[in-house]
Amino acid sequence: MQGDNPTDGILRCSRYAFGPNRLHYCGPDANAEILAYINNGATDPGLEQLLSQFKTLYPYLRLIAKTSGIADPFDGQVVEAYWIGNELLENVGRRQLYDHLIDEQEIKKRLGSKDFRWIEKKIAQYAMPHHSFHVLNVWMRTGHLERPHTLGSMDACRVSWGKVIKIDGPTITVETPPLVFQGEKLALGDPIQKKLIRRLESTLDIEQLKVGEIVSIHWDVPCEVITPAQLQQLKKYTLKSIVLANQTI
Repeated sequence: MQGDNPTDGILRCSRYAFGPNRLHYCGPDANAEILAYINNGATDPGLEQLLSQFKTLYPYLRLIAKTSGIADPFDGQVVEAYWIGNELLENVGRRQLYDHLIDEQEIKKRLGSKDFRWIEKKIAQYAMPHHSFHVLNVWMRTGHLERPHTLGSMDACRVSWGKVIKIDGPTITVETPPLVFQGEKLALGDPIQKKLIRRLESTLDIEQLKVGEIVSIHWDVPCEVITPAQLQQLKKYTLKSIVLANQTI
């Protein structure tokens, strides 16, 4: 999915956005349109318009792009920074993240001043605008449903990873570490086996999966094959978000 084609970033972002949009959790009621773009492997300004309506996703992309001097919020590296994690996250300063959460995400208004003070403390400890930070630390589904996350919904909503151990037509089985409670704190548990359906009927990597490859997963949708280096980045930022989350559990 990665390469020199400028549309790669927005199509890549669509793969991650597809899972929650399919469940009507985030973004406009446009799942069929997003799926058609993914399946066709092509894009136009209409897809960018659809994704810009994701009220949590798009502002984060703009923040990461702006602080890195990148004009396009759907640049491939920006998209990767938010969903997987990379060095662009380090360019976002504490004040910039604070202003973003106040002005763009309106988190203080949603959580109230008392709960937002916990978020402020995490910003001071260099929280990053990674998807996992929002999922594990804001504690709200800030799409169509305004209600607290459960352990199960947080596990589904964070971008996880799994090693493909079996392929059976449209179904794949992966080994993946689940989000669990150890005592009263969040942690990644021992790997479990999980069956996933390849819902993205693209001719790209998900349709050409091989046993042993690592896939990223969002709301039980395998999104893309990731490299060992990308896996390490995803683990790094996920674990950082877990550490911050455990301060207020």
